[in-house]
Amino acid sequence: MSYPFEYNDETLWDAGYHSGRLYESLAQGAAGFLAVPSGLTPSPQGGCTVDRDVFQAFVQRLYDLRAATSAEVLRGLTNGLLVTSLVLLNRSGGSIALNPEDATALGEATSTLARSMAS
Repeated sequence: MSYPFEYNDETLWDAGYHSGRLYESLAQGAAGFLAVPSGLTPSPQGGCTVDRDVFQAFVQRLYDLRAATSAEVLRGLTNGLLVTSLVLLNRSGGSIALNPEDATALGEATSTLARSMAS
């Protein structure tokens, strides 16, 4: 059973059910913490639709939180969610502004993860 993330008529990630539900739950929780909408809307048949503009703003806020702290625990907690979100955002044609000191590492992490995320 899959849990697809779709933007318009394109599947950005055909996640496994558990991976997709966990990602969506983590994103919704982080969006609540950041006091912004996630841009992810669960669909009745399972999966999520992505509102790219809203999702892009969410991902930017998540990155800004990560970039603004030196707390290793907070950076670690946000990293997996951020990298997965960057894959989805990139696949939808969106992007966020990254600090130069983060661009290479996040770009490599995103590329590596994207190879294991079926679309």
